[in-house]
Amino acid sequence: MIKMCIPITREEVPVSNTIRFKTSMKCAGCVEAVTPGLNALKEVASWKVDVGGAEKTLSVEAEETAIPKVVAALEKAGFKAERIL
Repeated sequence: MIKMCIPITREEVPVSNTIRFKTSMKCAGCVEAVTPGLNALKEVASWKVDVGGAEKTLSVEAEETAIPKVVAALEKAGFKAERIL
């Protein structure tokens, strides 16, 4: 199993929980494509992607209000995201 972890952490961002998304990302190149957009979101404290798992899970440490911005950042990079509840 391949796990991609991106070392982006913002201590000043209040975090209430981990929000998980099933994505259409498949490889390290996909992760590279979404990195600028996700790193630009000040509402996101940290994030990581597991492209080796069946659901290609993106885990985001952020407030619930960041969800639309995370989805928009992924769509802008050409990927789909569906929240896992």
